[in-house]
Amino acid sequence: MTTTVLDVPNDVSTSAADALSTDTLLFRDLPLSDEVQLAVQMTGYLSPTDVQAQIIPHVLDGRDVLAQSQTGTGKTAAFALPILSRLEMNGPTAPQVLVLAPTRELATQVAESFKTYGACMPKLRIAAIYGGSDYEPQLRALRKGVHVVVGTPGRVLDHIKRGTLSLDSIRCLVLDEADEMLNMGFLEDVEFVLQNTPAEKQIALFSATMPHQIRRIADQHLKEPATVTIGRKAGLTADSIEQRCVFVNEGDKPEMLARMLEAEETDGVIVFTKTKDSTVAVADRLCALGLSAAALNGDLPQARRQRTVDQLKSGHLNILVATDVAARGLDVQRISHVFNYDLPHDSESYVHRIGRTGRAGRSGVAVIFLTFRQRGKLRLIERATNQPIAVVEPPRTREINLKRIERFKAQMIEILGGGDLSLFKKMVEEVAAETQQPMEMVAAAAAKLARGDQPLLVSDLPKSASFDSPRGDRRERGPRDDRGERGGREFRSDFGSNRDGGGGAGRRSSGPPRQGMERYKIEVGRDDGVRPANIVGAIANEAGISGSDIGSIDIRGNYSTIDLPEGMPKDVFQLLQKTWVSGKQLRIKLCNASNGYSAAGHDGAEAAGRPFKKFKSPPPYVKSKKSKKKS
Repeated sequence: MTTTVLDVPNDVSTSAADALSTDTLLFRDLPLSDEVQLAVQMTGYLSPTDVQAQIIPHVLDGRDVLAQSQTGTGKTAAFALPILSRLEMNGPTAPQVLVLAPTRELATQVAESFKTYGACMPKLRIAAIYGGSDYEPQLRALRKGVHVVVGTPGRVLDHIKRGTLSLDSIRCLVLDEADEMLNMGFLEDVEFVLQNTPAEKQIALFSATMPHQIRRIADQHLKEPATVTIGRKAGLTADSIEQRCVFVNEGDKPEMLARMLEAEETDGVIVFTKTKDSTVAVADRLCALGLSAAALNGDLPQARRQRTVDQLKSGHLNILVATDVAARGLDVQRISHVFNYDLPHDSESYVHRIGRTGRAGRSGVAVIFLTFRQRGKLRLIERATNQPIAVVEPPRTREINLKRIERFKAQMIEILGGGDLSLFKKMVEEVAAETQQPMEMVAAAAAKLARGDQPLLVSDLPKSASFDSPRGDRRERGPRDDRGERGGREFRSDFGSNRDGGGGAGRRSSGPPRQGMERYKIEVGRDDGVRPANIVGAIANEAGISGSDIGSIDIRGNYSTIDLPEGMPKDVFQLLQKTWVSGKQLRIKLCNASNGYSAAGHDGAEAAGRPFKKFKSPPPYVKSKKSKKKS
């Protein structure tokens, strides 16, 4: 059940806002264009969601909109349908609409939605532009002319400063998941776009939360906006999502996950881990147990990531093991379960994670694994989401074993019912005669042989101390675990902070790089007006790495230094050399041991006084198709 708060001034009483009506509102009741109405019919949708019913009329009227809604409420259609209905298709093909999204996954998803809803508009042209991918296809699309541009702030800013994207004809600007763009350091890029678009334009701002920076942007740039809040009575998370907590020893998490996947009736599943390496480790473990699983992280090339998501949507893949960044904007309706394998960084990450299930009116289950030392976090999560989370016992060993026995028997019965078994029957009879063993013993040996090295039954897991601790007995914990409670800090204070020095954007790099990092010089500095957030945003997008993988940044007059993980691939290095930040190319160079710079660039690492190091596991970079082609 949702609670809707809508600010509708009296002066729109005779406008499209009159389309707001009762629970029986249908898409055909909304004054969308004929082409868009036909496309909606083709998708099979009949009734708009709350956020769509509230927002579509205002966007059709050309009003600015400030919308606060949680993930999974259908906000993409809320702005895409009316925007497409208002497009001018007879004039020159210049960008009329710009949609900014925090990640390439979300940008791709929004662009695909525009194509779906514009399927009956043959002249419609849409371009998705985002970091970590080849510039050339994006340049070709922009040169041909487009009506709608969907992109990430960093890459959009690059195209603007290169002169390959003009904002002169922009009539509508959409800021999608504005709070996430703020968290990723794109605030200044967003403000640059706002200041360089025509004064007379429509703005639609969507955000799950409304921190003061987002409020300030809305106050400064939106003109008498219609304010729509789609909230939840019970809190930040959907009522259709059943939340559970399981206490488990850290080393038993892989086995616990596998057992819960066996015990639960699941459809599509997303497992969230904290690091990219752990996505691969967990996915490999599940595959070894015969489950259909794959990893999704920033190391994967974009084409493979998209292929993996498509397989999950189609049902050819059942389990996706992902990081928060990689799964941002992921919209797969068949997700029945979300597992928080690792503790999320903060409350917003938790809400976004579990929002991947319970979509489009379906029910879903969200499970979080906590160790005994983390039991104090459970109350923080409940306080942040304003919903109780049930502490449940893990599946019992007996329950798992009974299910396995029933499955194995069902497989045997299926084999008995089909196919020619005469050869195997003869072999069993011969073995029974030769060994003087009863026929059932020989059949048992054959069944064991078929099972191979994989044991049929499981043993009890070591019992976690937390299983003996009643839910209400949270007071008996050590001082370290109580910091979040006594200090009254928000969820973020204890979750996922990079105490090892990662993500240190803005800190002075006075000492040498920490272990596993290398220092680079970039040709942009304080004189160019650059700030740490600009650098982090550009490098994170182009190199395909998380901001938490970026180390210290030291901004000087006409240059800066930045610490990045060892093992940067050559193609990523070449791409970063040509990346634009604050109107200048980075021209990145590797610092040598005596604080000089390698004139030969990345290939001169050994000549610069330090041999090029290889990671035992892949470094957190995504290779660029363009650089690979040119290198």
